[in-house]
Amino acid sequence: MRTLRRYLATEIVAATALVFAALVMLFAFFDLVEQIKDLGRGAYTLRRILIYVLLSVPDHVYELFPVAALIGTLFALAQLVAGSEYTVMRTSGVSTARFAAALAAIGSLFAVLTFVIGEFIAPPAEQLAQRVRSQAITGLVAQEFRSGLWIKDDRSFINVVEVLPDSTLRGVRIYEFDNEYRLLSISYARHGAYQSDRHWLLRNVTQTRFETMKTSTREIAEAKWQSVLEPDLINVLLVKPEQMSALSLYSYTQHLKENRQKALRYEIALWTKLTYPLAVLVMMVLALPFAHFQGRQTGVGAKIFAGIMLGIVFHFLNRLFSHLGLLNDWPSLVSALMPTVTFLTVAVGMMWWQERR
Repeated sequence: MRTLRRYLATEIVAATALVFAALVMLFAFFDLVEQIKDLGRGAYTLRRILIYVLLSVPDHVYELFPVAALIGTLFALAQLVAGSEYTVMRTSGVSTARFAAALAAIGSLFAVLTFVIGEFIAPPAEQLAQRVRSQAITGLVAQEFRSGLWIKDDRSFINVVEVLPDSTLRGVRIYEFDNEYRLLSISYARHGAYQSDRHWLLRNVTQTRFETMKTSTREIAEAKWQSVLEPDLINVLLVKPEQMSALSLYSYTQHLKENRQKALRYEIALWTKLTYPLAVLVMMVLALPFAHFQGRQTGVGAKIFAGIMLGIVFHFLNRLFSHLGLLNDWPSLVSALMPTVTFLTVAVGMMWWQERR
């Protein structure tokens, strides 16, 4: 069985690497086409576009791992079936359950690699990619901390505690400096709403001005604020929960709970991040009954197409259950695990059905 596992591992790793190369190049090409339309905006040159595309690759690798593992396993097993090697293995006494165990052992290596990329490589690379793009186009430098989003806009530093879904800002602090970076004023607004043409309307503003020998404070009901900051740009600067590391998600979730804020979206993203490597194992096991379905009557191309469709369905189920969990306040673990459990049930059911035939 050790020899069989080694042989299977060699075939599956080679096929999965080939699938990965094709998929990653395809998605990188899509990114390049999408970014080319912004070529020439600000300092967004072709070199920066290529840097952005390169930094986005780890996130694509992480997202594509279950799909690539499924298609690669399907391709490798379909080749074994076409060459009658699978039949020889079965007649030698290797049951479907032992095949599934062998695939799970190989998949465990993929699962560990998926977690490492998703936790330590993809999040910082994606954040750096967004920072390179936004800084090149607008000149803004931004970073997200537990205290909120920090943005450098010319000689001002801006801190936004929370960005609401309608792009309304909550808890806006503006630190304004002069040419020699001496602090001129600090303005705090409870709310900020975007008007048009880079103008914001700040409400309930407290402004403190620092003069040579004194400071003065005044309360303003409403104030106009002009900034290069725009709602679309804020959405880019803010890191999506799905692109954060598990450690960052846990830390931010605890922060939200301590401040009595709703943290369900981040909890779902956290559990999805922790359980996503299991999807690689499930997809590889699912490839087993599909790979030799109808024996030689089904071509390799048809099986690969089936793998692509299954991967697409899995991707959309992940998104669907995340949104359903948010809408219906489902337990975060249920929302994160439901697609994986569904596919595992299908895989086990198909293997059981084939064993009974």
